Amino acid sequence: MPATIAQVTANGVTPEISRPSAERLISGDPVFTTWNIEDADGLYAGIWQSTPGKWRVHYDEWEYFSLTAGRSIITPDGDAPIMLTTGDSYIIRPGFTGTWEVVETTIKDYVIRL
Repeated sequence: MPATIAQVTANGVTPEISRPSAERLISGDPVFTTWNIEDADGLYAGIWQSTPGKWRVHYDEWEYFSLTAGRSIITPDGDAPIMLTTGDSYIIRPGFTGTWEVVETTIKDYVIRL
């Protein structure tokens, strides 16, 4: 049985390495490193890191995140870009479409609900 409290840290967690799919990639060669710390009944929490690049995004899930390092730009389709910097926290709701651009390697803590 897992502990009833868990620290959000990459220590001891095997990371998943991935990249945006070719049809979503706009520029650069971003590499995603994800440390999934919690995976329970459609709820996911952990740490995500990306190197610089830009790609299209479409969210079917709900996500809360807080940037712990770096700078990124999220641009909703048909709307103004939003600059994200260390310490910023956002909620992205299902149905969001646009682009995510990592300007400076970005790390975020996240909670996703499917």
